[in-house]
Amino acid sequence: MYEFKEHDAFDFARFIHAQTREHNGELFFKLCPYCNPTPTRDNLNSFSINLKTGQFKCLRASCGVSGNMLTISKDFDFSLGNDVDEYYRPKKKYRQFKKAKKPIEPKPQAIQYLESRGISEMVAKEYEITVQNNKPNILVFPFYDEVGILQFVKYRKTDYNKEKDKNKEWCEANCKPILFGMKQCRDFSRLVITEGQVDSLSVATAGIDNAVSVPTGAKGFTWIPYCWNWVNKFQEVVVFGDYEKGKITLLDELSARLKCTVKHVREEDYKDCKDANEILQKYGAAQIRKCVENAVIVPIGGVIDLADVENIDIFKLPKLQTGIKQLDQLLYGGLPFGGVVLVSGKPGEGKSTFASQVLLNAIYQDHKCFAYSGELPNYLFRAWIDFQIAGGNHITEYQNKWGDRNYQVSDTNRQLIADWYRGKCFLYDNRIVDGNETESLLEITENVIMQYGTDVILLDNLMTALDLESGKAFDKYDKQSLFVKKLARMALKYNVLILLVAHKRKNNFTTNENDEISGSGDISNIATITIAYEKNKDLQQNQRHLKVSKNRLFGKVEMKGYIVNYDEKSKRIYGIGDNLLMDYGWDKSSDGFIQIEMDVNDPFQ
Repeated sequence: MYEFKEHDAFDFARFIHAQTREHNGELFFKLCPYCNPTPTRDNLNSFSINLKTGQFKCLRASCGVSGNMLTISKDFDFSLGNDVDEYYRPKKKYRQFKKAKKPIEPKPQAIQYLESRGISEMVAKEYEITVQNNKPNILVFPFYDEVGILQFVKYRKTDYNKEKDKNKEWCEANCKPILFGMKQCRDFSRLVITEGQVDSLSVATAGIDNAVSVPTGAKGFTWIPYCWNWVNKFQEVVVFGDYEKGKITLLDELSARLKCTVKHVREEDYKDCKDANEILQKYGAAQIRKCVENAVIVPIGGVIDLADVENIDIFKLPKLQTGIKQLDQLLYGGLPFGGVVLVSGKPGEGKSTFASQVLLNAIYQDHKCFAYSGELPNYLFRAWIDFQIAGGNHITEYQNKWGDRNYQVSDTNRQLIADWYRGKCFLYDNRIVDGNETESLLEITENVIMQYGTDVILLDNLMTALDLESGKAFDKYDKQSLFVKKLARMALKYNVLILLVAHKRKNNFTTNENDEISGSGDISNIATITIAYEKNKDLQQNQRHLKVSKNRLFGKVEMKGYIVNYDEKSKRIYGIGDNLLMDYGWDKSSDGFIQIEMDVNDPFQ
């Protein structure tokens, strides 16, 4: 019944005050807790616990101990939880009852009371329900295990008065908690579990086999360690708990802890009743049978029926036009939302420029954006995208005092551009250098999506972004893979487009375009679309190849690449059929009139 959880290993380390480090999915202890060697160089870090399986070992030949967390629990008296401790290292000695020579014969008062609740005399006799000899108002429920040994006894007052009586039900002290009705079960086909004993007797009265109930109410699960193996032999378990405040008691705990198929009675089949006995009295045995026969499987988190999946035409999915016509045509309209688009290239070849131009087109298409730039300070990121927005017609060329050609956007135009994208584009403030950031980049990104309604995200680039993430992953490739997986889940959850910029390897020996991306192979596997922006020896200085090496959504790729041009003046990238002088409308007022812009003077003259 025990399942290893990663925190068990860390809890054990704290329990024995061990010094540890995590590496490649193993928790290494500075000293082995079993052999406790002299802390020499050869004896350090020989003991480790696998953080996926819980298996441990010591690599020292003189020790060589191995096992799992249950072994550790016994050897160091380390608790893995009350239920697990009771099952695997029982210390408590429960009361043993004297074996009866013959079955208990129900007394008339017991039969009379049960019949008043709709329960048949036959069921009362089968489950051996009686009353105390000198107190006929005290009902006695004997709990026999699967081999017929009495383990637990519970009492119920039939004339309970809430104002006068302290307890309605109680049990014998020092008894092993088990399920009521185990002895009466006939096979291992279907087990019905109710909360109260009268409820399980009601199910049995309706002609349904294998009806049991828990010993100590809806919140008492001390019986699980002693019945877990037996219960999991059944093909399925139907939870018929009490229906209260829109929830079925017992259901959450049992569905989480049992290994067999778990079903539950449908809420509508309870009608206006709380439990099985009320249903029996009000609607009869037929409704009880309907409740059990119509029970439905507890849905597994993260799993849905294929038939319930929304029918969507992938060619009509919302997309972001990149402004590069050839690329948008290949992708049937642009980059799709709901996934990660990986933009790769070697350092200095312009992939960040391409990514910022996509961001510019997102703003133009009335999308709200968020950008993180790990390589440019805030003012340079803004200056670069301002050039792209301004366009060549609004950029002045001049020669500086050193004789070099420079370009400038006037202060007036930069203010007009800022007014154009104000409230539409947000930037991670990378001026934070004190190391006191309370949120990771992933957390900030998600908050920006939720609070500002951003749906286009640019993260430039992967390696610097990882520096802002904390976590247990030790290996950098593990961190990369985990980071991109979280991005993909975020993109899908909020239906946003995430552009992730990643470097290519400086030296590679592969012909697979996707394998050239620096870092874990998982990065390109997780991405929806992978775009390479790069130059080669056959191209002119201002030209680049734009390749689509992976297209998970549509399948179409372009490995030869489109040749695109780079305009140094406006920082814009354009291909065949693209308008280099595209006007984004930042220079127009709300009524469409062109706003006045000041002349640009050479600041060095």
